[in-house]
Amino acid sequence: MKLLIIEDSASLRRSLRIGLANLGFAVDDTGDGAQGLSMAMTGEYELIILDIMLPSIDDITLLQTIRTKQLDSKVLILSAKQEPEDRVLGLLTGADDYLTKPFSFDELHARLLNLMRRGGLKMMSDIITIDNLALNLQLKLLKVADNVIDLTPNEYKIVECLFSNQNKVFSAEKLSTYLAGQYDLISKNSIEAHLSSARKKVRVAGGELPIQTKRGFGYIVQGQ
Repeated sequence: MKLLIIEDSASLRRSLRIGLANLGFAVDDTGDGAQGLSMAMTGEYELIILDIMLPSIDDITLLQTIRTKQLDSKVLILSAKQEPEDRVLGLLTGADDYLTKPFSFDELHARLLNLMRRGGLKMMSDIITIDNLALNLQLKLLKVADNVIDLTPNEYKIVECLFSNQNKVFSAEKLSTYLAGQYDLISKNSIEAHLSSARKKVRVAGGELPIQTKRGFGYIVQGQ
């Protein structure tokens, strides 16, 4: 799934790029409106995250141009403007969704998933199955056979990240960013503690968590 971020805040752009890449999106980004329009016009992006206030070209002109060219990209507007008329203008101009700042990353992710479903875009299954384990990405739960595992939010996020990115090695630093964002830090010892707890819970339910440690590199789930 290819996604384009057009956002002039370098810190927010970087945070979104890291977070969405960790979820398996192929992410390109720019802080310039004109460059963003040029990139969008290639038609290669299923999803576009568009800041509403950009240098070199205004967002409405950019959005109108995308729609005039009849590109199939789904567009989610990010905006600090919270007035109803601003939302209405963005949606009537051709945006598929409108999210006001500040926002939670989890809500952004949920809205992107909703756009993917609504548009019939190709996406991974809502349920990832490995042996007798089933991870439900929408309900945010892990099951062993019919038994639901009571994972903490951080335990779940580690499992979600690695299950959703099978055959990719994630370092402790990348997992820390996925769990807490770029401005916070979860130590490697804490990640190990969360993993150890999750393993025990899965084992008690009759399963085995297929997360392997590659010494010196990080963690991986080998796909089947």
